[in-house]
Amino acid sequence: MRFTETKLQGVWLIEPTPVIDDRGSFTRLFCEKEMADCGLATRFVQHSRSHSVKRGTLRGLHYQEDPYGEVKLVSCVRGAIFDVVVDLRPNSPTRHSWMGFELTPENMKQVYIPAGFAHGFQTLTNDAEVAYLISQFYTPHASTGVHYNDPALSINWPLLPTAMSERDMNWPLLKKLVS
Repeated sequence: MRFTETKLQGVWLIEPTPVIDDRGSFTRLFCEKEMADCGLATRFVQHSRSHSVKRGTLRGLHYQEDPYGEVKLVSCVRGAIFDVVVDLRPNSPTRHSWMGFELTPENMKQVYIPAGFAHGFQTLTNDAEVAYLISQFYTPHASTGVHYNDPALSINWPLLPTAMSERDMNWPLLKKLVS
């Protein structure tokens, strides 16, 4: 596995390295030792999957408030997505910065997202499925979000949204969270 820390401290792009022969391939997707060697969390209490029917579906930007912050390891297991992380950590030098990653089953890339980041994605294909390893149990009263189209973030989503939940359409702007 290849681990690359991004410009957002604590966010890692993890690229599995398949072993290929005439039978096909074998790929390790998670290794507690290799992750721990990079200082990453290795305990995940939930494994969740999301399925989006329509290309352009937008989910997010979600996070859980402290002390219920989640570490996530995200991958796309069918279709393709544009995965976005936003740094919300109060004392971070990259606070309110974002990064986007294209995740597909073919590229097998995974994004490691530490607590303190909002997360969302947009589907680039119909019938996209996303798998998450999550470090905390879902806590409904701590679940919140940031508006996907906040002008303070200027996220360059690849498509106009074709489907979104009412909740995701109505998350507040950052300026309301900060004030």
